[in-house]
Amino acid sequence: MGLQSPSSGGATLTERPVEGGCGGDNIAAVAAGGEMINREDTDGLERKLRLKVDIRLCTIAGILCSLNLLDSVIISSASVTSMMTDLSLEGNRYSVAIFIFTIASVIFQLPSTVAVRLVGPRRWFSLITICFGVITLCTTFVENWRQMIVVRFFLGMSVSGMYPGLTYLISTWYTREEQQLRFAFLQAGEVSLLASGNIMNYGLNLLGGRSGLEGWRWMFLVNGLITIFFGIITYWWMIDFPENAHHSFRFFTKTESDIATGRIHNDRKDAIPEPFSISKILVHFLDFKLYGFSCLFFLLNLVATSLSYFLPIILQGGMGFDTDKSILLSAPPYYYAIIPVLLTSLLGDKLRLRGPLIVFNSLSLIAGFLMLGLPASQQVTVRYIGIFLATGAYVSNWAALNAYQANNIVGQWKRATVAASVTACNGLGGIAGSFIVKSSEAPTYETAVWVSIGSHILILVIVIMFSVYFHVMNRQQRASGKIIEGVDGFHYTY
Repeated sequence: MGLQSPSSGGATLTERPVEGGCGGDNIAAVAAGGEMINREDTDGLERKLRLKVDIRLCTIAGILCSLNLLDSVIISSASVTSMMTDLSLEGNRYSVAIFIFTIASVIFQLPSTVAVRLVGPRRWFSLITICFGVITLCTTFVENWRQMIVVRFFLGMSVSGMYPGLTYLISTWYTREEQQLRFAFLQAGEVSLLASGNIMNYGLNLLGGRSGLEGWRWMFLVNGLITIFFGIITYWWMIDFPENAHHSFRFFTKTESDIATGRIHNDRKDAIPEPFSISKILVHFLDFKLYGFSCLFFLLNLVATSLSYFLPIILQGGMGFDTDKSILLSAPPYYYAIIPVLLTSLLGDKLRLRGPLIVFNSLSLIAGFLMLGLPASQQVTVRYIGIFLATGAYVSNWAALNAYQANNIVGQWKRATVAASVTACNGLGGIAGSFIVKSSEAPTYETAVWVSIGSHILILVIVIMFSVYFHVMNRQQRASGKIIEGVDGFHYTY
């Protein structure tokens, strides 16, 4: 059976039966000239190609995901400077500024993710990154809270396709057993920027008064210029989808593209997308798994938002640190989070485990928030350690949940639809999370603590229910040959 690549100019990938793989068939790659390469002969080449993909895709994706979180780094650091009084962000106005950013992001996530496939990763990610940088730069010059809210709507619009688009692109390049570690690389990049960005913003805040700009304005100015620079670099650094990888700048040959496409097709039979149509997008909203995965990301981002946007405020109002120390002490928990996210992801890919790791991370987060929520008279050290534990747990669960949903979804358009939907609900969780940290509840922030704990109890329930369902379906497939996800021999990963 031949598999036609849409841009291959007639070259085909031809399947030949080899033991292993999805449904027992392994795919042998075919060079552009038609020469068959046995699977055994391609193992070494596949490792080399995978390393090339890691170097090109994971590096730029990690940088772009970091820039995706740039907004939370800047505005959270700025929230303990003069910005709040300069722009009259009293009362709930700061929360509204976060809320409007998230609303815009949620609205445009699905069309922006579909655009990655239709426009191409290089052009699309470069465009939205440059737009994000320009709008961040413009934030330097806002004069009141109304202007800030308008600018933040356009910020949310420009960045809406970044994270779902990158998770979708990565899922098309890697087999299911390789994905969690790659998602962990994204998270490591994000939290590295969260940590380093807070330290850099501390330095930029010291520039307050230079050239007539307050310290928080320097934060938006410098970070906006950095984002524009990486947006330009992205056009040449970013790679295309596997079947079109030979069109990327100095990357794969046509033969290498065929082999990369073949190994993904062998893993789950969805390497080549069907022609686009709205009906192929809408039909996937009938799958209950989409709603379950979306709920998981909604619940997770309740915590992510409360920590990433409000951590300096919690350190200042809840633990008594001054402005500079609040910004600086926001960094160490994120540096620490790199360790558990990489370790749990290595373990998850090696053992092909998802559910048990999500359960472990959720229990760790609950323990961390219990430490954080102790009465005001308790030791600050214990509460600060609780922040470490909670941060490491929720960052680790980002990678685990991304792998959990990507491993159990088949089909290019379904993959794009689910990636956009879960990220949209992730954004809705951000909206809710922006209102659970109440300054009136300092220093213990009871609402934030108990909502975060409750959200992760629900995560435990949903993951356990999903894992039981996946186990039952896999058992039926082995017993009677039941077809799962429309692919013969496919098994869920849990």
